[in-house]
Amino acid sequence: NLQWKHKNLWKSVWKEVWDKEFIMLEIKNLCAAVENKEILKGVNLNVKPGEVHAIMGRNGSGKSTLANLIAGKNNYPSTSGEIRYKGKNITDSSPEERALNGIFLSFQYPVVIPGVNTTYFLKEALNAKRRNHGEDEINAADFMRLIKGKLKEVDLDETYLKRSVNDGFSGGEKKRNEILQMLILEPELAILDETDSGLDIDALKTIAHGINQYRRNDRAIILITHYQRLLKYTVPDYVHVLMDGQIVKSGGKELALELEEKGYSWLE
Repeated sequence: NLQWKHKNLWKSVWKEVWDKEFIMLEIKNLCAAVENKEILKGVNLNVKPGEVHAIMGRNGSGKSTLANLIAGKNNYPSTSGEIRYKGKNITDSSPEERALNGIFLSFQYPVVIPGVNTTYFLKEALNAKRRNHGEDEINAADFMRLIKGKLKEVDLDETYLKRSVNDGFSGGEKKRNEILQMLILEPELAILDETDSGLDIDALKTIAHGINQYRRNDRAIILITHYQRLLKYTVPDYVHVLMDGQIVKSGGKELALELEEKGYSWLE
């Protein structure tokens, strides 16, 4: 009995150490204001490798502000609180530093970059990451083999490779392009800001397939969405409801179904 108790005590101790050490993203009492309007009012969130967290809420609840703060977007400064990534405080780090160290943001409204070839753009982005990790750059032939394989995952044809970044793309193509970037760059933390918005059911399934292909035990995903429909195809481990700048409720995947049925007013 004593031996059994000691064994379980050590299991408990090691679990506590493991949980504390391997939190990939830790957000502590994060507050932020945009144009002098308080948006986030003390957000707390822990995300571990292998986990998928869905953040749901109405328009204006602070979801995109939170995504932009994690990614380090310049015009979204925090007023207090802390963002820690892999144990390091990144609250004041530049977007470039965060991206090179494995944080990826899929935009709600993807940016069009006329004149910048998609293939060149993705190859340079991947090589910047490889250089940052002390790895050799990928050559043109190997990159073409890589990207052609990834194109199939997001249902884009090879003519896409000759086009400028998002220039003349439909809404669905822009969203698939965001997922393609994620699959090429293989970030450790992917934040997907309303990637499902404006998509028909076929495009939604394609996006979900790409997300599921990316999902792995050493990576984490934050899905930001209004609706449960994406979560039918990419099932989250945790669902959080953001209202009036705070996470007011957290639960499992069943919470998304409850929100679909009841809306958000019951949580006010």
